[in-house]
Amino acid sequence: MRPFDYHRATSPADAAAAAGTAGTTIIAGGTNLLDLMKLEVMTPERLVDINRLDLGEITAADDGGLRIGALVRNADLAADPRVRRDYPVLSRALLAGASAQLRNKATTGGNLLQRTRCYYFYNTAMPCNKRQPGSGCGAIGGVTRLHAILGASPHCIATHPSDMAVALLALDAVVEVEGTEGTRRRVPLSGFHRLPGDTPHVETVLQPGELITAVTLPPPAGGRQLYRKVRDRASFAFALVSVAAVVTLDDAGRIDRAALAFGGLAHKPWRDPAVEDLLRGEAPSDALFDRAADRLLADARGQGGNDFKIPLTRRTLKAVLAEATRETAA
Repeated sequence: MRPFDYHRATSPADAAAAAGTAGTTIIAGGTNLLDLMKLEVMTPERLVDINRLDLGEITAADDGGLRIGALVRNADLAADPRVRRDYPVLSRALLAGASAQLRNKATTGGNLLQRTRCYYFYNTAMPCNKRQPGSGCGAIGGVTRLHAILGASPHCIATHPSDMAVALLALDAVVEVEGTEGTRRRVPLSGFHRLPGDTPHVETVLQPGELITAVTLPPPAGGRQLYRKVRDRASFAFALVSVAAVVTLDDAGRIDRAALAFGGLAHKPWRDPAVEDLLRGEAPSDALFDRAADRLLADARGQGGNDFKIPLTRRTLKAVLAEATRETAA
């Protein structure tokens, strides 16, 4: 690990101002950052520690939703009675991620900002446009079991690793951001992460000198909430495919609303409004679920080693929809 300077932030504005300096990185739980520093994938000249900031509370929002501070630990968020009662898909997604020890350290803000687990990103001997812009993508034509089938580009086929972010996307979460001098803005999570395009090293819409301070959830949507994660082993593994679903039915048993978000498929947590529109107002059936999968996967492209993700995603989506609508499914 290379030497670095250390600064303990005294306020969100202080942290944002410090983070705006070139070569500076914010540290909270450090569960991803420290690994990357040890491998010299990331070599910050200065770390800004935000752990003593007052960002660790879960509070009721003015509109009846929930406000989750950026420093709330994943374990505490998953165990919160309000989350378990009103947003169970989030609790289930969190408990499907990492290990108990890591969930005790990992934070809400850090989870959103964690880096890809692409093998080539982690291997500094290989070209990677995300790690070194313009060097090429070693994954293309290589080992691609974990890689993207949606939203990829000739410059990057990496996937976003978060389970929590997938559930938050299905719940229509909003990210609160504070900049220098206390400036604030709210970014819907659907627009927070970026697709790779020709700048895969630019992963979010955060600007230099901005800090995540909280994530807010809208009032509870009710319905049946599910999180299904398909992975190579039962724990401590990233998703090959994951689905977060929030589904409500009307009095006639038709699908009134279906919010569906996917992990393991793209450079960002993936949500396709056209799939949800196709389901809305329809009676659950296997044929309907097939049409939804067709729409989701219309532009899917495998890379050889991850071709299996296309039929796996179809089966996983259909299984989740069948479970979410089980009482009326044909």
